[in-house]
Amino acid sequence: MLENTQNSQRKTERGNVLFLILIAVALFAALSYAVTQSSRSGGGDAGNETNLISSAQITQYPSSVRTAIIRMMVSSNVAADQLQFNPPSDYASCTSTSRCVFHPDGGGATYVEAPENVVTGSSSQPWIFNGQNEVALVGTTAPTANDNETATSVEIMAILPNVETAICNRINDELGIGPTAVAETGIDVTSRLGGGGSHVTALASGGSGGTIGDATTSTLNGQAFGCFSQGGANYYYHVLIEQ
Repeated sequence: MLENTQNSQRKTERGNVLFLILIAVALFAALSYAVTQSSRSGGGDAGNETNLISSAQITQYPSSVRTAIIRMMVSSNVAADQLQFNPPSDYASCTSTSRCVFHPDGGGATYVEAPENVVTGSSSQPWIFNGQNEVALVGTTAPTANDNETATSVEIMAILPNVETAICNRINDELGIGPTAVAETGIDVTSRLGGGGSHVTALASGGSGGTIGDATTSTLNGQAFGCFSQGGANYYYHVLIEQ
Protein backbone atom coordinates (compact mmCIF):
# COMPACT_ATOMS: atom_id res chain seq x y z
CA MET A 1 0.00 0.00 0.00
CA LEU A 2 2.79 2.41 0.97
CA GLU A 3 4.69 1.58 -2.20
CA ASN A 4 1.63 2.36 -4.36
CA THR A 5 1.20 5.72 -2.62
CA GLN A 6 4.88 6.64 -3.20
CA ASN A 7 4.63 5.72 -6.90
CA SER A 8 1.57 7.92 -7.26
CA GLN A 9 3.37 10.88 -5.63
CA ARG A 10 6.37 10.45 -7.94
CA LYS A 11 4.11 10.56 -11.02
CA THR A 12 2.49 13.75 -9.70
CA GLU A 13 5.92 15.34 -9.06
CA ARG A 14 7.07 14.45 -12.58
CA GLY A 15 3.94 16.11 -13.97
CA ASN A 16 4.59 19.28 -11.95
CA VAL A 17 8.23 19.46 -13.09
CA LEU A 18 7.18 19.04 -16.73
CA PHE A 19 4.63 21.84 -16.30
CA LEU A 20 7.27 24.18 -14.78
CA ILE A 21 9.68 23.38 -17.63
CA LEU A 22 7.03 24.29 -20.20
CA ILE A 23 6.39 27.62 -18.43
CA ALA A 24 10.15 28.37 -18.38
CA VAL A 25 10.42 27.64 -22.11
CA ALA A 26 7.49 29.93 -22.86
CA LEU A 27 8.98 32.75 -20.77
CA PHE A 28 12.35 32.36 -22.43
CA ALA A 29 10.71 32.52 -25.87
CA ALA A 30 8.84 35.69 -24.91
CA LEU A 31 12.04 37.28 -23.58
CA SER A 32 13.94 36.37 -26.76
CA TYR A 33 11.20 37.92 -28.88
CA ALA A 34 11.26 41.16 -26.85
CA VAL A 35 15.05 41.45 -27.15
CA THR A 36 14.90 40.79 -30.89
CA GLN A 37 12.25 43.48 -31.43
CA SER A 38 14.24 45.93 -29.32
CA SER A 39 17.36 45.28 -31.37
CA ARG A 40 15.49 45.78 -34.64
CA SER A 41 14.06 49.13 -33.55
CA GLY A 42 17.25 50.27 -31.84
CA GLY A 43 18.73 51.88 -34.98
CA GLY A 44 15.79 54.22 -35.43
CA ASP A 45 15.69 55.11 -31.75
CA ALA A 46 19.43 55.84 -31.79
CA GLY A 47 18.96 58.12 -34.78
CA ASN A 48 16.16 60.00 -33.04
CA GLU A 49 18.26 60.41 -29.91
CA THR A 50 21.18 61.69 -31.97
CA ASN A 51 18.96 64.25 -33.70
CA LEU A 52 17.58 65.35 -30.33
CA ILE A 53 21.08 65.89 -28.92
CA SER A 54 22.20 67.70 -32.06
CA SER A 55 19.17 69.98 -32.03
CA ALA A 56 19.92 70.85 -28.40
CA GLN A 57 23.48 71.77 -29.39
CA ILE A 58 22.12 74.22 -31.93
CA THR A 59 19.40 75.83 -29.83
CA GLN A 60 21.40 76.23 -26.61
CA TYR A 61 24.39 78.14 -28.00
CA PRO A 62 22.50 81.30 -29.11
CA SER A 63 20.83 81.36 -25.70
CA SER A 64 24.23 81.70 -24.05
CA VAL A 65 25.13 84.54 -26.45
CA ARG A 66 21.83 86.27 -25.64
CA THR A 67 22.67 86.10 -21.93
CA ALA A 68 25.99 87.84 -22.59
CA ILE A 69 24.22 90.53 -24.65
CA ILE A 70 21.65 91.23 -21.93
CA ARG A 71 24.49 91.61 -19.43
CA MET A 72 26.23 94.11 -21.75
CA MET A 73 23.06 96.14 -22.21
CA VAL A 74 22.27 96.24 -18.50
CA SER A 75 25.70 96.68 -16.90
CA SER A 76 27.53 98.60 -19.64
CA ASN A 77 24.62 100.51 -21.26
CA VAL A 78 25.43 99.09 -24.71
CA ALA A 79 22.51 99.77 -27.06
CA ALA A 80 21.21 97.18 -29.52
CA ASP A 81 22.57 99.10 -32.50
CA GLN A 82 26.04 99.17 -30.93
CA LEU A 83 26.51 95.41 -30.62
CA GLN A 84 29.45 94.02 -32.56
CA PHE A 85 29.95 90.31 -33.27
CA ASN A 86 33.53 90.27 -34.56
CA PRO A 87 35.21 86.91 -33.84
CA PRO A 88 38.48 86.67 -31.88
CA SER A 89 40.48 86.80 -35.13
CA ASP A 90 38.94 90.21 -35.89
CA TYR A 91 38.80 91.90 -32.47
CA ALA A 92 40.91 94.75 -33.89
CA SER A 93 37.94 95.86 -36.01
CA CYS A 94 35.70 96.42 -32.99
CA THR A 95 35.24 100.15 -32.46
CA SER A 96 35.30 99.49 -28.72
CA THR A 97 36.00 96.28 -26.82
CA SER A 98 33.06 97.10 -24.53
CA ARG A 99 30.76 96.68 -27.55
CA CYS A 100 32.37 93.46 -28.76
CA VAL A 101 30.13 90.54 -27.76
CA PHE A 102 32.90 87.93 -27.81
CA HIS A 103 35.70 90.05 -26.33
CA PRO A 104 36.56 89.44 -22.64
CA ASP A 105 36.18 93.17 -21.99
CA GLY A 106 32.79 93.21 -23.70
CA GLY A 107 30.21 90.46 -23.48
CA GLY A 108 32.70 87.69 -22.78
CA ALA A 109 30.58 85.25 -24.79
CA THR A 110 32.30 82.13 -26.10
CA TYR A 111 32.83 82.13 -29.86
CA VAL A 112 32.28 78.69 -31.38
CA GLU A 113 31.34 77.26 -34.75
CA ALA A 114 28.66 74.60 -35.19
CA PRO A 115 30.22 71.12 -35.34
CA GLU A 116 30.20 69.24 -38.61
CA ASN A 117 27.75 66.63 -37.32
CA VAL A 118 24.89 69.17 -37.39
CA VAL A 119 25.60 70.78 -40.77
CA THR A 120 26.09 69.54 -44.31
CA GLY A 121 29.62 69.22 -45.64
CA SER A 122 32.76 68.01 -43.94
CA SER A 123 33.70 70.99 -41.80
CA SER A 124 32.28 73.16 -39.03
CA GLN A 125 30.01 76.07 -39.89
CA PRO A 126 30.37 79.65 -38.57
CA TRP A 127 27.26 81.31 -37.17
CA ILE A 128 25.95 84.45 -38.89
CA PHE A 129 25.05 87.23 -36.46
CA ASN A 130 23.09 89.95 -38.21
CA GLY A 131 20.51 92.69 -37.92
CA GLN A 132 19.01 92.67 -41.42
CA ASN A 133 15.78 90.67 -41.01
CA GLU A 134 12.68 90.63 -38.88
CA VAL A 135 10.31 87.91 -37.67
CA ALA A 136 6.58 88.49 -38.06
CA LEU A 137 4.77 89.04 -34.76
CA VAL A 138 7.99 89.00 -32.71
CA GLY A 139 8.80 92.21 -30.84
CA THR A 140 6.68 95.34 -30.81
CA THR A 141 6.89 96.43 -34.45
CA ALA A 142 4.53 95.10 -37.10
CA PRO A 143 6.00 93.37 -40.19
CA THR A 144 7.36 96.06 -42.49
CA ALA A 145 5.60 96.50 -45.83
CA ASN A 146 7.45 95.05 -48.81
CA ASP A 147 10.21 93.76 -46.52
CA ASN A 148 11.52 97.34 -46.23
CA GLU A 149 13.39 96.69 -42.99
CA THR A 150 14.72 99.53 -40.85
CA ALA A 151 17.03 99.72 -37.87
CA THR A 152 14.04 99.89 -35.53
CA SER A 153 12.08 97.00 -37.05
CA VAL A 154 14.71 94.28 -37.50
CA GLU A 155 15.60 91.63 -34.96
CA ILE A 156 19.21 90.96 -34.06
CA MET A 157 19.58 87.25 -34.57
CA ALA A 158 21.94 84.31 -34.91
CA ILE A 159 21.57 82.31 -38.12
CA LEU A 160 23.16 78.92 -38.75
CA PRO A 161 23.34 77.98 -42.46
CA ASN A 162 23.37 74.48 -43.96
CA VAL A 163 21.74 72.61 -41.09
CA GLU A 164 21.14 68.91 -41.72
CA THR A 165 17.56 68.30 -42.83
CA ALA A 166 16.78 65.68 -40.17
CA ILE A 167 17.97 68.02 -37.41
CA CYS A 168 16.03 71.01 -38.77
CA ASN A 169 12.92 68.87 -38.97
CA ARG A 170 13.42 67.68 -35.39
CA ILE A 171 13.79 71.26 -34.13
CA ASN A 172 10.60 72.42 -35.82
CA ASP A 173 8.72 69.34 -34.71
CA GLU A 174 9.76 69.86 -31.08
CA LEU A 175 8.64 73.51 -31.30
CA GLY A 176 5.27 72.52 -32.72
CA ILE A 177 6.00 74.40 -35.95
CA GLY A 178 5.68 71.30 -38.10
CA PRO A 179 7.77 68.35 -39.26
CA THR A 180 9.73 70.25 -41.94
CA ALA A 181 11.65 73.48 -42.48
CA VAL A 182 9.41 76.33 -43.63
CA ALA A 183 10.15 77.76 -47.11
CA GLU A 184 11.22 81.42 -47.13
CA THR A 185 12.55 83.91 -49.69
CA GLY A 186 14.46 87.16 -49.45
CA ILE A 187 16.06 86.50 -46.07
CA ASP A 188 19.56 87.99 -45.69
CA VAL A 189 21.66 85.04 -44.52
CA THR A 190 25.11 86.47 -45.29
CA SER A 191 25.51 89.95 -43.76
CA ARG A 192 27.45 89.95 -40.49
CA LEU A 193 26.88 92.63 -37.87
CA GLY A 194 30.09 93.92 -36.35
CA GLY A 195 32.58 96.73 -36.09
CA GLY A 196 34.04 96.87 -39.56
CA GLY A 197 36.38 94.58 -41.44
CA SER A 198 34.21 91.94 -43.10
CA HIS A 199 31.26 93.01 -40.92
CA VAL A 200 28.55 95.59 -41.65
CA THR A 201 28.60 98.36 -39.08
CA ALA A 202 24.90 99.14 -38.80
CA LEU A 203 21.50 97.53 -38.63
CA ALA A 204 19.34 97.30 -41.77
CA SER A 205 18.41 100.53 -43.48
CA GLY A 206 15.63 100.44 -46.07
CA GLY A 207 15.22 97.48 -48.35
CA SER A 208 17.77 95.15 -46.78
CA GLY A 209 16.85 91.67 -45.64
CA GLY A 210 13.38 90.19 -45.36
CA THR A 211 10.66 88.99 -43.02
CA ILE A 212 10.60 85.48 -41.60
CA GLY A 213 6.94 84.48 -41.54
CA ASP A 214 4.13 86.82 -42.52
CA ALA A 215 1.17 88.52 -40.93
CA THR A 216 -1.43 85.83 -41.68
CA THR A 217 -0.56 82.21 -42.39
CA SER A 218 3.07 81.24 -41.75
CA THR A 219 3.78 78.77 -38.97
CA LEU A 220 6.88 80.86 -38.16
CA ASN A 221 4.75 83.84 -37.09
CA GLY A 222 5.65 84.74 -33.53
CA GLN A 223 8.42 82.12 -33.40
CA ALA A 224 11.62 83.58 -31.94
CA PHE A 225 13.56 80.60 -33.23
CA GLY A 226 13.10 77.80 -35.73
CA CYS A 227 14.19 76.43 -39.08
CA PHE A 228 13.46 77.70 -42.58
CA SER A 229 14.63 76.64 -46.03
CA GLN A 230 15.85 78.96 -48.75
CA GLY A 231 17.74 78.35 -51.98
CA GLY A 232 18.06 74.61 -51.35
CA ALA A 233 19.59 74.96 -47.88
CA ASN A 234 18.22 74.84 -44.33
CA TYR A 235 18.80 77.65 -41.85
CA TYR A 236 18.25 77.79 -38.11
CA TYR A 237 17.51 81.29 -36.78
CA HIS A 238 17.43 82.44 -33.17
CA VAL A 239 16.35 85.94 -32.17
CA LEU A 240 18.80 87.50 -29.72
CA ILE A 241 17.21 90.93 -29.42
CA GLU A 242 13.66 91.52 -30.64
CA GLN A 243 12.34 94.92 -31.72
